[in-house]
Amino acid sequence: MPYPKATHGGEATVPAQPSFPKLEAEVLQYWEIDRTFQASVEARPAGENGSNEFVFYDGPPFANGLPHYGHLLTGYVKDVVPRFQTMKGKHVERRFGWDTHGMPAEVTAEKELGFKTKADIENFGVAAFNDACRKSVLRFTSEWRDYVTRQARWVDFDNDYKTLDLDYMESVMWAFKSLWDKGLVYEGFKVMWYCWRCETPLSNTETKMDEVYKDRQDPAVTVSLRLDSGEEALVWTTTPWTLPSNLAAAVHPDVDYVTVEHEGRKYLLAEARVSAYSRELGEDAAERIVARYKGSELVGRRYRPPFDFFYGQQPNAHQILAADYVTTDDGTGIVHIAPAYGEEDKVVTDKAGITVVGPVNPHGEFTDEVAPYVGMHVFDANKVIIRDLKEAGLLLRHETYDHPYPHCWRCDNPLIQRAVSSWFVAVTQFRDRMVELNQQINWVPGHVRDGQFGKWLANAIDWGISRNRYWGSPIPVWRSDNPEYPRTDVYGSLDELERDFGVRPTDLHRPAIDDLVRPNPDDPTGKSMMRRVPEVLDCWFESGSMPFAQVHYPFENRDWFEHHYPGDFIVEYNGQTRGWFYTLHVLATALFDRPSFRSCVAHGIVLGDDGQKMSKSLKNYPDVNEVFERDGSDAMRWFLMASPILRGGNLIVTERGIRDAVRQAVLPLWNSYYFLALYANAEGVEGTWRTDSEHVLDRYILAKTHDLAASVRVALETYDISGACASVREYLEVLTNWYVRRSRDRFWAGDKDAIDTLHTVLEVVSRLTAPLLPLTAETVWRGLTGERSVHMADWPSEDLLPADDSLVAGMDRVRQVASAALSLRKANKLRVRLPLARLVIASEDAAVLDPFTELLKDEVNVKQVELTTDVAAHGHFELVVNARAAGPRLGKDVQTVIKAVKAGEWSTTQAGVVVAAGIELQEGEYERRLVTGDHGVAAPLPGGSGLVVLDTDVTPELNDEGLVRDLVRVVQQARRSSGLDVADRISLVLEVSGDVLRAAQHHEKFVASETLAEEVSYGPVGPDAVEGTVGDGVTVRVGVTKK
Repeated sequence: MPYPKATHGGEATVPAQPSFPKLEAEVLQYWEIDRTFQASVEARPAGENGSNEFVFYDGPPFANGLPHYGHLLTGYVKDVVPRFQTMKGKHVERRFGWDTHGMPAEVTAEKELGFKTKADIENFGVAAFNDACRKSVLRFTSEWRDYVTRQARWVDFDNDYKTLDLDYMESVMWAFKSLWDKGLVYEGFKVMWYCWRCETPLSNTETKMDEVYKDRQDPAVTVSLRLDSGEEALVWTTTPWTLPSNLAAAVHPDVDYVTVEHEGRKYLLAEARVSAYSRELGEDAAERIVARYKGSELVGRRYRPPFDFFYGQQPNAHQILAADYVTTDDGTGIVHIAPAYGEEDKVVTDKAGITVVGPVNPHGEFTDEVAPYVGMHVFDANKVIIRDLKEAGLLLRHETYDHPYPHCWRCDNPLIQRAVSSWFVAVTQFRDRMVELNQQINWVPGHVRDGQFGKWLANAIDWGISRNRYWGSPIPVWRSDNPEYPRTDVYGSLDELERDFGVRPTDLHRPAIDDLVRPNPDDPTGKSMMRRVPEVLDCWFESGSMPFAQVHYPFENRDWFEHHYPGDFIVEYNGQTRGWFYTLHVLATALFDRPSFRSCVAHGIVLGDDGQKMSKSLKNYPDVNEVFERDGSDAMRWFLMASPILRGGNLIVTERGIRDAVRQAVLPLWNSYYFLALYANAEGVEGTWRTDSEHVLDRYILAKTHDLAASVRVALETYDISGACASVREYLEVLTNWYVRRSRDRFWAGDKDAIDTLHTVLEVVSRLTAPLLPLTAETVWRGLTGERSVHMADWPSEDLLPADDSLVAGMDRVRQVASAALSLRKANKLRVRLPLARLVIASEDAAVLDPFTELLKDEVNVKQVELTTDVAAHGHFELVVNARAAGPRLGKDVQTVIKAVKAGEWSTTQAGVVVAAGIELQEGEYERRLVTGDHGVAAPLPGGSGLVVLDTDVTPELNDEGLVRDLVRVVQQARRSSGLDVADRISLVLEVSGDVLRAAQHHEKFVASETLAEEVSYGPVGPDAVEGTVGDGVTVRVGVTKK
C-alpha cells in the first residue's frame, strides 16, 4: 500500500510543501469525530484504587478575560506531560477547572454596572450584584474552549469544576473548619496593606505578585517634634497624611544621636545623617553640635506631636521608644510612628501599651476625628497637611520621593497600610514543617526548592484570608450579636448547617448564606441571635483547596483522594511560588501534613519582542491566532517548549523565533516522511519495521534512534521538556542532513534496507515527538502505519532498537570532521562540488575514523584521506587567558594561571575541561588559537581534540571534475522544472563551450548516469532550456526531454 496509508484530508500523495495549519485543522476535526482523546484515556485502565493513574492538577484560570501567551505556554506544558504519561500506559484524566470568585470578578462587574464604591453595591443589592458576578465569570468559556482546542491541548471540558459550585464550596468550608479545629485559624487586628477602592485588605502573597509594585512619586517631609527639653526631634516620612495620627517616635538604641544648634533652634537627629541635611542646617552643622546621646538615652523623653488631635489622651503616647528596625540609611534616624498605618509601628506601640487611633474610614478618607481634613482622601490631604506644617514652623524639608510602591493587583490603585480586623491562617505555627515538606518536592528548575520558594517559606507570616467583599466562599463563622452572651460557631458542612438552622442551603453565596440566623443557645433571654461574620474568603484559599475540593472531599471520593494525594504534577509560572504553589502547600501541610504535589515546573515569563511586558497598545508580540493561521500550533508549541523558559528563564516572543521552530522541527520531520514516501512509492514498495540492516548508515541511524528514545524518555520523566526538544532537534539534523542525504543514492536505487530503516525510525520518531508535535506527529504516524492515532500507541522503548555506542561515537566523529573540513572549504571559497586532493585528520583518536575513510572522501569530496596521531606535525593549539573574564572569579590566582599558560603548562581533561596551574577554567575565560604549518589550511576539531588540514591546491583535472559536478546540478534543476519524476529517463542537450565542453565530453558517462540520461548531445537548446552557472560563474544552458 503506498504512502500515505491514512490521511485526514483525503490526499492521495504526501505533499512536498504542505500547509501545516491546514493539516492541523484536519487532524483536529478527525480527533473530534473519532473521540481520540476520550479513547486514549479509556484505553489505559485506572487500575485498582487508581493504582495506574497519573494525577495532574490543572490550575484554574479566570474565564472573565481572554487567554494570553502565559496561558498558552502553561497550557502546552499541561498537554505535553499528560500525553507522555498516557503513552507510557498511565490513566491520565485532564479535568479542566475555572477560578470564579474574588475581586477579578467583582471589579469586572463594577465596571459594567458603573459602580465606584461598596456603597453602590449595597444600594444595588448584594444578591443582584453577585448575580452580575456569576454571569461575568464564565463569559469567555466558549472562547477558551476554542483556544485550548486549537492549541491541540486535550482537556475534559464536559466534566469541569468551578470554584462557585456548591460541592466545591462545601469542601472549602470543611477546610476552614478543619483549620479552626486545629487551632490554626484566628481573628486578629493587624496592620495590612489595604485597598481603599475595593475596601478590603490584601494578603502578603497578593502584595508580592508581579507588577504590584509600580514607580510612584510621593511627597517626603522632614518635620520637627518639640521635646519637653526644648530640643526638636527631626522625623522623616513619605506619608505626610499619617502625621495627624502620630502617637510615638522611635530611635535605634545603639545609634549615636546629636543635637545641632541652628538659627536659635536645636535639632536632634542621628549623627550619621547630619551631612544629609547640610542644606537646611548649614555646611558647618557638624561644628555646631551641642549634645550627644546614645539612642537608649533618648527613650522615654516626651514631645508634643505635630497635630493635637490625639494629644493627652493616652499616658504612654507621644514619647520616644526604642526600635531595632530604625536605620540611618535615609531620613533622620528617628522614625515617626502612627501604629494604625504601619505594621512595624504597631508592634512597637503594642509593647508600649499605646492604643491605635485610626481616623481614616474604609474609603481612605479622614473622619471627623481630624476635623480640618474630614472627607479628604488621604493622598489628596498631603498637600494641605504639608501647608499646615509649614505654617506652624514644623516643616524643615519638603521634597519629592521616587520609589516603587504597591498597588492593588485588581483595580491598580495605590494601597495604604491600615489596621483592620481580619481572619488569619496561623502559618507561623507550622512554617518549619512547610520547609521540611518542601524538601520532598521535585522542582523544575531545581533551584526553586531552596531558592525562590524555600526562602519565601522560611520567612512566611500568618496569611490573611478574609476579604470585606461579596462574591466568594463565605467565612463559615457565626457569632452572637450580643457581646453579653458571647458564642462562636464554625461550620464545616451542609449537614452541620442543616442541623442547626433547619434548612439545607442550596447556595453558599451571599446574601443567601447571611440569611441563616438562629437564636443564641447560650442566651437564656432568647433575644440575641447567631449571625454570620460578613467577610468572604480570599480566592487564593479556594484555589489552594483545588486538589480536594474538585472531587468534593471529604464528602465524596475519600478513598480516591487519599490514594492520589499528593498529585504527581503541576505547572505554572514561577511567580506562583508566592501564589498558587504557596497556598497549595500551606493547606496541604496544615490539613494533611504532606505536600500537595510531587513535581512542579515553575517556568519563566513570556515577554514581547522588545523584551518588555506584552502590551496590546505597543503591539510588541505576534497575535496568537495569526501565528496559528500562518505557522500552526505545533510551531508555537515547539518554540515555547524548546526555550529556556521551562528552566526558569524568560522568553522574548518573536515571529522569527516561531518560524525557526518550523525549520528546526516541523519541516525536518515532514521532509523525512516525504522523502520516504517519494522513493518508496516510486519503487512500488512499502516500508516495514526492520532493525537488521547491515549497512553502516542504517546501523548508525538505528543506534542513534535508540539513544534518542532513551534521552527523550529520561528528559520527559524528569520534566525537562526543553531538554527533550534539544535531543529531538539534534537528532533531526542527523536524520535529514546526514542519514537521508548520505543515503540518497540508495533510495534512488530502491534499496529496501534503506526504505525499511527510514520507515522504522520514522515510526519511532513520530511516537517520540507525539507530545511535542502532536498534530504533525499524528499525520506522519497515520500516513506511515494507517493506524488510528499515534496518541493511542505505546511509548517506544529504546530496547526495540539496537544500541551501538562505538558506531555512534565513530560516526559522530566523522560528522565533526566533515563539518570542520566543509567549513574550511566555505572559508576558502572552494565549492563542495570541486574535488580536492587530500584531507589530513590529526587526532589522538584518528584510528576510530579508519572504517569511514571512503565515506569521508565522498562527503568532503577529496581524493585521499590521511589519518595520523601526530598532531604536532600539522599544527598546535595556543591558549590565551581572558584576564577580564577570569579575574572576577579567580582573583589573584589569575596571574598564576596566565604564567602557567604562557609556559605551556596547561592540559585538557577527557571531559574537555581546560586546566592550568591546577585550576579549572570555565568557558569564556580563555580562547584556543590554532597555529598551523605551511601545508594547506586547517581547522580545530571540537574540544581541541585534534585538527583537520585541507589541501587547497586545485589541478586542471580536479577543476574539470568540479565543472562536471556543477553541470549535473544544473541538469537536476532542469528535471525538477520539467516536473519529471525521480525515475524518469531523459534525453539531454548541453549548450556549453570551452573548458566546460571539454570536461563534459570527457566525463559524459558520469553525467548520463547521474541524470538518468539515455543520450547526451551538444549544441543549441530550445526556448524551454534551463540556464545555470558552473565553476566561477560560467553560464550554461541545458534541455531535458522525457524519454
